[in-house]
This record gives sequence, structure tokens and C-alpha cells, in this order.
Amino acid sequence: MNTRQLMKGNEAICRAAIDAGCQCFFGYPITPQNQVPEYLSSLMPKNGRVFLQAESELAAINMVYGAASTGVRVMTSSSSPGISLKQEGISYIAGAELPAVIVNVQRGGPGLGNIAPAQSDYFQSTRGGGHGDYRTLALAPASVQELYDLVRDAFDLAEKYRNPVVVVADAVLGQMMEPVTLDRPPLPPRDPLPWGARGTRKGTRTVINSLYIMPEDLEAINARLAEKYAQMCREDVRWAEEEFTENTDSAFVAYGSAARVCRTAVKLLAEQGVHVGLFRPITLYPYPYRPLRALSERMKKLMVVELSLGQMVEDAHLAVEGRCPVEFYGRAGGVVPTPEEVAEAFLNSGMELKTTCF
Repeated sequence: MNTRQLMKGNEAICRAAIDAGCQCFFGYPITPQNQVPEYLSSLMPKNGRVFLQAESELAAINMVYGAASTGVRVMTSSSSPGISLKQEGISYIAGAELPAVIVNVQRGGPGLGNIAPAQSDYFQSTRGGGHGDYRTLALAPASVQELYDLVRDAFDLAEKYRNPVVVVADAVLGQMMEPVTLDRPPLPPRDPLPWGARGTRKGTRTVINSLYIMPEDLEAINARLAEKYAQMCREDVRWAEEEFTENTDSAFVAYGSAARVCRTAVKLLAEQGVHVGLFRPITLYPYPYRPLRALSERMKKLMVVELSLGQMVEDAHLAVEGRCPVEFYGRAGGVVPTPEEVAEAFLNSGMELKTTCF
């Protein structure tokens, strides 16, 4: 039976992890995701799961590495600087081909920055972030409902590909409250996956490893990983085309909280007789290149809106391949533009500060 509850975004992350059968959580406090370990410190033990606040972000991600090696469902969460500290461990997890869920409730940067919402971790989330030739599938929710749904999906996708999956949220989504419909039955923790390491001397020995001394061996591993990423591109690209009308010949391209601002800007522009659509990537990696490319063939203009100085806009340019102009509007440092500001920027497009080489 469906139930509907009012939840804060950080609470929805926790509820999704419990309902997905997450067996272990390891994390470290950092604003604006502090409520995730706070909630889970109560929920995980009550449900017979493991919760441990590590002494640092580095310790937390290596605990994730260890738990993932045993074949159980495991998650960590943090915010931008904390995610940076976890990058070495994420690379090891990807290299060892282990499933894990990493939630990033982004804040302003660079450096220590502030605790306000931002989308400036896009490159980090979609280009691997750590050392080596690897990728993490990245999911971008735009509502508290999607936070719940995509965190649940992240566990399934992580196991499908034996690869870490990043859920890319931000301070707006983490702190806001919205109704969430719980229409998927909760899952109990299940037995560890058969490839996991076991604490016994009996039976077949399982080795979890990312060290390959011979270059030819490591090249073969990289080739296998590349095929996995190609499969992601074939099977798990997600996007949404919103607010389109028949006479629309231009569109915003935005994700997450920026897409919410653009939805209202679309309505403000419609009141002025200017019809604009909204294309919203849900997977940031793999990016929906083909759908956006197809859309650009019937557009006179696209405007990418981000809470950064321009990161996803580079993927938009790669998708469009010059088929139509791609404009950009962004605010940084935790500043969230108003819908009126975005609508005005669209009307005056071509005059914004250019922050990329395109």
C-alpha cells in the first residue's frame, strides 16, 4: 500500500538506504549533510544494521571499501570537501570492481567554501574524481521524492555494474521538506553476494584486488572497465523533457535544484509570450548526449543554467555539436538565482559572462 510522508531531503536519503537493504553505513559529519549520519546512527542499529562514525572521511571510505569487499550493501555520505577526501578510496573501490553508494550533498567551494547549495562538484562526479581511468555512475535528483527513489536505485545500479554510484544532491535538496510517496516495499538485508570475501579458511579463496603489477594485466582491467561504462551508456541513461509546447524553439538545460528554478522561469516567460522548454539530465554520467543532440536539431537556442561557473555546459556543447547556440547562465559560491533572474538572463542571452572556452 502506498504511503505519503512529509520528509526532509536528508531524511529521505536515510529512509531510502534502510528500505534498499543497506547493511552498513560509514561516515563523518560535515554540513549540510550532518543529519544523514545523525538519523542513521539511530535507524541502522534499530534495524540490525551497522553504523559507524569514522575518525575521518578517509577512514570512512576505506571502511566502505572493506564492507563492499564482503558483498554487502554499503553507503557513505558527505559534502563537497569531504567527498574530495574520499576520492582515493573511491578510485580503489572502482578499481576493485565493488558496489557502493556515495551521496554528496554539495556545498559552495572551492576550498572549505560555505554550507550553501552549489553544483560545482559536477566535474568531480562525472569524470571519476580520483586517480586512474575510471567513472562513477552519477544520479542527479531534483526533488525529495527523487532523492528517495534514486538512492534506492543507486544500490541496484551499483550491484548491476559492481561499481560505485554517486548521488549528486545539494544543500537545497538536503534541507528542504516535501511529501514523498513510498510505493516500493522495503527490502531486508540479504545474504552477501557470492563473490564477496569470506572470513574463513574453508572453501574457495576470494581475492579483492586493484593491484596489477604487469602493465598488460592492468590494461586488460581498464579495457574491461571501459566496456562496463559503455554498457552504462547503452542501458542506463536517464533524462526528462519538461515544460515543452508545440511552438517551443528554445529550452533550458539544467539539473537538480537549478532545474527547479528553471521550471518557474519557464512559467514566467510564458506569461510574456515567450515559450521555453526544459531538458533535465537525471544521469550526469552517463550524460544524455543523444537525447539532447536530437532536441538541439529543432531548437534555435539552448541555455544551460547551473549553480556553478559552468561545468555541465561543456557536456551540453559536446552533445549539441554546433547544431544550435548554447548559452550559459550560472551563479557560484552558494548563490541561488531567482526564477526572475534566470528569465531575464534568457531574454538577454548572448550578453552573459563567458566562463568556458566554447
